[in-house]
Amino acid sequence: MKIFSSVGEFFALDIGTTAVRVVQLSGSGDSWNLVKYAAVPVDIKIATSDAAEDQRRLAEVITTAIGQSGVSTKDVVIGIPSNRMFATVVELPDMPPAELASTIKYQAEQYIPMSLDEAKIDWAVLGKSPKDATKNEILLASVSNTFSEQRLDMIEGLGLNVVAIEPDSLAICRSLLPSGVQGAALIIDINDFASDIVMTIGDTPRLIRSVPTGFHSLTKAAVQNLNIEEQQAAQFINKFGVDPSKLEGQVARALDATIDQFSSEVTKSVKFFQTKYPTIVLSTALLSGYAATIPGIGDYLSKKINLPVQVATPWQRVRVSSGDQATLQPISSQFAVAVGLAQRRES
Repeated sequence: MKIFSSVGEFFALDIGTTAVRVVQLSGSGDSWNLVKYAAVPVDIKIATSDAAEDQRRLAEVITTAIGQSGVSTKDVVIGIPSNRMFATVVELPDMPPAELASTIKYQAEQYIPMSLDEAKIDWAVLGKSPKDATKNEILLASVSNTFSEQRLDMIEGLGLNVVAIEPDSLAICRSLLPSGVQGAALIIDINDFASDIVMTIGDTPRLIRSVPTGFHSLTKAAVQNLNIEEQQAAQFINKFGVDPSKLEGQVARALDATIDQFSSEVTKSVKFFQTKYPTIVLSTALLSGYAATIPGIGDYLSKKINLPVQVATPWQRVRVSSGDQATLQPISSQFAVAVGLAQRRES
């Protein structure tokens, strides 16, 4: 099974660390309709465990989510968290597809951080290099056989047919980037245990990073610095965030070191991108996940990276009924991966 491949009718399955999400869309391009969806909470310890019993319990949550959604097709596209998958963009001379496949197979080991016999590898041609018209930029992705086979076994054990797997970072590009986007954009997607930093030219990623800072890093900092319980820390972050005008700035100060470290990683990514593509204008940053909901974080990051920021919505090209809009509104930003996977029609 390929990491990148074309698919027909299917539904998307996003197995997150706090919820399992299912989305099925109809349509294509800039015209989509929400057909089916569901989001079922999952215990973090279960979602992040490789133990057989926890995998069985995770499978039960997936079954519940599929049942609640009402999808009938057995074909599914699944996402792979960026911290479980390695992805990089390499430049190779322009060559026929067969020769490219042979070249990548021969050279892949110098690009990926694992042995070739321990990984599933795939690639996609992004287009001409902005720096050298004689070369193409290639998105090279790999995932360990251990993780991919375990996940496939679990999902196929539910009677489903996995038609494609895809890095979460690619899925969020599809759902979050505006139609007809020009130039370069930065996507900052903060998740529970890690965050995706993706930089794009047009509608394709050219830099993908997974940073081991997420909402739980912030929670841990608040617990330590405010001497409060974890549940209260999470509530404070969601309510007051890094806004210095709220709660006399106590929460903002408690989170400052962690947020500053994270913003440094974002800044490094921006500088690397601008050095590699000096003629490409980077004009905006799109916020997703917790980056879209934590008060004050947008202003904080905007000042650090010297870019305007805006909250991105994964539903921007999807028609959603008024009733579903009301249901989805509180958790809307959490569907970036699921919607992006469901929009995978001509990939």
